[in-house]
Amino acid sequence: MDGSRGEATDMRAALLRMRRSGLLPVAFGGLVSGAGARQFRISELVGADTDSLRGLAVRTGNGLGGKTLALGRPYAVTDYGSSRAISHEYDAAVAGEGLRSVLAVPVVVHRQVRGVLYGALRQPYALGDRPLAAAIDAARDLEQALAVRDEARRLLASCQGPVAADPRAWEEVREAHAELRALAVRIPDTRLREELLTACARLASAAAPSSPAHPSLVQLTPRELDVLATVASGATNAVAASRLRLRPETVKSYLRSAMRKLGAHTRLEAVTTARRSGLLP
Repeated sequence: MDGSRGEATDMRAALLRMRRSGLLPVAFGGLVSGAGARQFRISELVGADTDSLRGLAVRTGNGLGGKTLALGRPYAVTDYGSSRAISHEYDAAVAGEGLRSVLAVPVVVHRQVRGVLYGALRQPYALGDRPLAAAIDAARDLEQALAVRDEARRLLASCQGPVAADPRAWEEVREAHAELRALAVRIPDTRLREELLTACARLASAAAPSSPAHPSLVQLTPRELDVLATVASGATNAVAASRLRLRPETVKSYLRSAMRKLGAHTRLEAVTTARRSGLLP
C-alpha cells in the first residue's frame, strides 16, 4: 500500500468535496510529515489559478494554518492580509493567489493534528457556519481515511518478522484483521476499501500453513468472511452485528452459509478450517 500516494489521493478527495459544496471555490491543504512535526507543506490545491501556494511550508503558530496546527481548532479571517488575529509570514503567497477570506480546519487523527484543510474566497466576505461545516465535514472524511491507512499499515507491519512464530502475536493480528474488515465495510471509497481487503487477504494467506501452490477451493463471499473474521475474534452474533452494521439474524445467516461451505458443524470448526485454508489469519 503506497502510503504517501494514497494520502495525497485522500487529501484531494477532501478538497474536491469542499469545492463541490459551492461555498468554498478555492481549497488547499497539506499533511505533517510525521509525529511531532512542527510544519506541513501545502501539497494539494483545487480551484487555484496559480502555484503561489504549492509547496509552501507552514510552521506551527505562523499564519492562519500554523495557528490551526498549533491549537487544533478551526479559524477564519475575513481579509487575510489585514487580519490582526494572525501573523503574516505568508501574505505574499496568499496575495499571489488573490485570496481574501480564508478558513482553516485541523485534520485530527488519534488526538494528533495531522494536517490542515483551507477553504477560501477571492472576496472579503465573512465565512459563516455553512462554509465552516463543509470544511469540517471534509476534514472528518479525511481523518477517517487516514485512520484506516494507519490501521492497515499497523496490521501489515504486525505480520512481519517474528510474528509468524509467535502465537500471541498472531492473536493480535487476528483481532486487528477482524477490526479492519469491519472498518472496511463502512468506507464509501471503493478503491480504498479494495486496498484494505487486499491487505486482509495477504495476512490470511501469510498465516496459512498450506502451500500457496494449493489455494483453498472454498469461496466465501466478502460478507461471509466479515462475519467469520469477527466471530473468530470471540464476538457474539449480537456484537458482530453491531460492528458490521447488520441485523443479528443476517449475521446468523451468513455464518450458517460459511459453515456449510467449509463443511463445519460448529463456529470453532468453521474458524479453524478457514484458517487452514488461508481465508483467515
